[in-house]
Amino acid sequence: MAAGIANVLAWPFSSALVFGVLIAATDPIAVIAMFKDTGIKGRLRLLVESETLLNDGVAAVLFTLVLDWAQATGEGATPLQVGKSLIFNTGGGILMGLACGGAAIGVAGRTLDHLVETPLTVVAAYGSFLLADHFGLSGVLATVSAGFLMGNLGVLREREHGLLSSHGRDFVMAFWEFATFIANSLIFLLIGLTVAGIRLDGLGLPSILIIVMLVLVRRAFTVYPLCLMFRRTRWAIPYRDQHILWWGGLRGALSLGLALARPLSLPWRNDIVIAAFGVVSFSVLVEGLTMPLLLRILGFFPKSA
Repeated sequence: MAAGIANVLAWPFSSALVFGVLIAATDPIAVIAMFKDTGIKGRLRLLVESETLLNDGVAAVLFTLVLDWAQATGEGATPLQVGKSLIFNTGGGILMGLACGGAAIGVAGRTLDHLVETPLTVVAAYGSFLLADHFGLSGVLATVSAGFLMGNLGVLREREHGLLSSHGRDFVMAFWEFATFIANSLIFLLIGLTVAGIRLDGLGLPSILIIVMLVLVRRAFTVYPLCLMFRRTRWAIPYRDQHILWWGGLRGALSLGLALARPLSLPWRNDIVIAAFGVVSFSVLVEGLTMPLLLRILGFFPKSA
């Protein structure tokens, strides 16, 4: 997609690559919420949720590496240096997250007070991020790893075997659901305030539409060829599920957050922010709102619904 933007819209390749990485993060919150409301379960829902979680962490790591490369002067980093940095960044972040999550869940298992258990999850989430970032590791992957560990050992485990109390488990789930809503709302508010102060004559509507089409084409080239690889195996994905995976690859808070994280000194920053806002708006307003119709056409809902 970066090559398409560079060739069609004449963007510098470094800026196009930064945008391509930040817009790769999927955030289909609306689709997942719709699955829950309509009772759609099973493998399709698992694929959407899993892709969201893992893709966000990978995109954040790649964004950091590409941003460092775009800011580099002279010859920049060699492929070997980039590879070492990627291994150190990802591996160290995962280990840091597991350590923080293990420590938090160990302490939470010694109390039955939900007002103690819930703050421990917050400390694990943000503490792992801050520690990893301090040591030059991936804070996003650290938080994801801590969440994986705490979720499997405490929050999502069977009630009789979990390390959290029954009331604490329900309270933690409700707290983080509300925290997610607040965080996403703030991200959209910040991007709106940022775009409001940017002149829009540099990147017009035709350019935004071209970028949206390139994002959709790139999504298709990601979903269908990967599914084709498993067509003759027991992991084969039905065609109607592939269509949902393609159209349900919404972009959201993480893409907007990464766009805002670009340094002010880097070239084409305003165009990248506007393009990210345009793609996310299309995802939420068009893809998100038409998803129920697509589900009905593909036969996911009973005819009487």
